[in-house]
Amino acid sequence: MRHTLPIAPQFYVTAPQPCPYLEGRMERKLFTALQGENAETLNNSLSGQGFRRSQNVLYRPSCADCAACLSARIDVSKFKPSKSQRRTIKRNAHLKRRATSPWATEDQYELFRRYLDSRHADGGMADMDVFEFAAMIEETPIRSRVIEYTDPSTSQLAGVCLTDVLGDGVSMVYSFYTPDRPSDGLGNYIILDHIEIARDAGLPYVYLGYWVPGSRKMGYKAKFSGLEVFMGGAWHPMRDPEAFELEKHPLGNDPIAEQVANISLPDLSPKRS
Repeated sequence: MRHTLPIAPQFYVTAPQPCPYLEGRMERKLFTALQGENAETLNNSLSGQGFRRSQNVLYRPSCADCAACLSARIDVSKFKPSKSQRRTIKRNAHLKRRATSPWATEDQYELFRRYLDSRHADGGMADMDVFEFAAMIEETPIRSRVIEYTDPSTSQLAGVCLTDVLGDGVSMVYSFYTPDRPSDGLGNYIILDHIEIARDAGLPYVYLGYWVPGSRKMGYKAKFSGLEVFMGGAWHPMRDPEAFELEKHPLGNDPIAEQVANISLPDLSPKRS
């Protein structure tokens, strides 16, 4: 008889490079491949432990001198929109939402380029060409959707979000939107609409990626009620953002080997027929 043994995920660490969020700091990531018949199970498990997906890779920050990056999610049952957020919902209520399979289009890429050139011209994705964009959208081994927002008065694409469907929520992998309407709060609106998507689907969480105390780029995430951050191996309700400053201390990080040892892996044994 032949026995197929489960292969445990292998974890690796990237080389240090300049942090895109905090000036003068270096970042590195702990990552593993996301592939095979257990991809969905592994993604669900590690997403609940602070990991994020990028194409066929799951990663989370593992910096030697900093522990500022915290995975963030919204508890849908505890979210209550602020007055400003209610105005944002009303301002964008005319947009039409459409969920599609993860296929890249020319309209998406054109909007993506305008967004990057306006908002992140010096960012790590600034040189992404159409083929790399298509890979970002289409290379997914799990259940993913592209959520498009269209202005019916012009038939123009106003916003896009690549969204993963997890066992306990929706994960906003990457979103972009027209830079021509800065007062409309489209970025916040896409998050607010994903809260409704999760609520309608009976899913408890909306995963937002990382929140970084001290980073102006990430400050908007702290404005959503019901926010939780992943710290010390567990999710905790958001407290005063200013109280997180000490988490940038280098002693806040465990050694790499200890971090890997503390990852809880799901049962990836082959299914018996």
